[in-house]
Amino acid sequence: MSKILILFAHPALEKSRVQKKLVARARATQGITFHDLYEAYPDFDIDVDREQELLLQHDVIILQHPFYWYSCPAIIKQWEDLVLEHGWAYGTGGVALAGKKMLNAISTGGPEFVYSAEGRNRFTIAEFLRPFEQTAVLCKMNYLPPFVVHGTHKLAEADMKSYAFQYEGLLTALREEQISEEAWQTVKYLNELVPLSQTIKY
Repeated sequence: MSKILILFAHPALEKSRVQKKLVARARATQGITFHDLYEAYPDFDIDVDREQELLLQHDVIILQHPFYWYSCPAIIKQWEDLVLEHGWAYGTGGVALAGKKMLNAISTGGPEFVYSAEGRNRFTIAEFLRPFEQTAVLCKMNYLPPFVVHGTHKLAEADMKSYAFQYEGLLTALREEQISEEAWQTVKYLNELVPLSQTIKY
């Protein structure tokens, strides 16, 4: 059984439609450590020792956040800059995170088709997430495809609930180590490994 740490960041969660539902299902999932970075560090004064200890205690690290300006909210970058220290996370002797899994769980207003060479955003989600992927590689972690909720501005209430339960299903599968490397290497998004039709509970 894997221990999962969700590093969550949303500077305006009260305005969110989808992320609030994803958060609710994540918090309801057994065996998950849910860590709200803005709640823990409203002044951005990140406790590096605490964060490093949390990382050491978990096997799967999930960065959950809205996809702001093709990236993440500012506190995640602050967290990376301070917590992933040379000699600890990477570089000479930096093997503390080696072998752990990392992924992004994101929501974005744009539909999937706009994230392509032909779409208005010109690049795929995977291409925009390359800095996260390379960070994981540098830290000798395994970077998994993201969990993505597209088109959040137009989703109906039922669709949002469905995605939230799909996310819960993914967290459970990761916790129970039911997703093999062979499986996740063959998909674009981890959503594909937990079909929506199997998760609707309303």
